[in-house]
Amino acid sequence: MSNNQEASGHIVAVSTSRTKGVKKKNIMRGKLIKEYGLENDAHAGKWHRQISLLAIENIREMQQKGVDVDSGDFAENITTEGLALWKLPVHTKLRLGDDVLVEVTQIGKKCHRHCAIYHQVGDCVMPKKGIFARVLNGGIVQPGDAIHVFEADTGSELPIFEERQVA
Repeated sequence: MSNNQEASGHIVAVSTSRTKGVKKKNIMRGKLIKEYGLENDAHAGKWHRQISLLAIENIREMQQKGVDVDSGDFAENITTEGLALWKLPVHTKLRLGDDVLVEVTQIGKKCHRHCAIYHQVGDCVMPKKGIFARVLNGGIVQPGDAIHVFEADTGSELPIFEERQVA
């Protein structure tokens, strides 16, 4: 990948928690470990959902419904901007920053127990709009890092997947 390629989006926040079932805390930078996930995160491990990603645009949808939420509150590890994540096919690859490469493994998830946000407003974005990935190449990620999207089959960079905010 050449340095002059246009980014498809960027990282807004990196978030972690040591226990499952809680909001994640925003951190200045995080270390993604190959075939494991985000260092010191409760959801990391040798499985297909090593990290989770959610777009800030989707968080803003919940804010417009009157919910006081921000990056990490849906237990996502990486908050993005400029990408319609849920439209990416499984096996799509994302380059985060200069070194990290992840592969999309799952779009959305089944919500077994409705979270506090769901009980408050009757809706939650993570089960529909969040995505999960495994780490193919590790490295450091931080807010501001570019995200490039690559086709699953060809490895060619895809055009920008930009989400437009609902007015």
